[in-house]
Amino acid sequence: MAIERTFVMLKPDAVQRGISGEIIARLERAGLKIVALKMVWPTPGLVQQFYPSDEVWLRNLGQKSIANFKQFGLDLQKIMGSTDDLEIGKRVKSWLVEFISSGPVIATVLEGNHAVENARRLVGNTIPINANPGTIRGDYSGDSTDHANAQGRVIRNIIHASGDLKEAEQETVLWFKPEEILKYERTGEALLGFRK
Repeated sequence: MAIERTFVMLKPDAVQRGISGEIIARLERAGLKIVALKMVWPTPGLVQQFYPSDEVWLRNLGQKSIANFKQFGLDLQKIMGSTDDLEIGKRVKSWLVEFISSGPVIATVLEGNHAVENARRLVGNTIPINANPGTIRGDYSGDSTDHANAQGRVIRNIIHASGDLKEAEQETVLWFKPEEILKYERTGEALLGFRK
């Protein structure tokens, strides 16, 4: 059994729509235990640190965006002012920083059996229109890449969940002090074999 911790953030669109409680309840019902939670209005500086700035990550982000533009027949040069994957990655990151710092978010650390994989499964595909019904993004967001790109903004996809254990650790340290992460046992955990 792999009891792990993961970082999950409810983005400004989730908070503004008043669906945070429903989303958190779904994560808890799936066996993920909240060990840290706070509402924060993040600064652009914090969000800059949250999203990577290395060239590989930025180029990957740019390449995904280019593929989305091609898929929907959008004029990349006209909308983005460039066809260079690095420049496009930088532009999309700037949109991410602008969006995530535009309002309050709810940052959480969740603990549970295979927490990273479990949270990612519950959250669903990054592109909401590709997310399966029953996932958080599939049920709560209908945004699409063509719509977002045409408006010069990021996809509003409700929630972020760490992609792997290393990312979860880095994101947790960025958003929480060690003393803000609690250790406790929920009723029934010992019966399920989750005793620490």
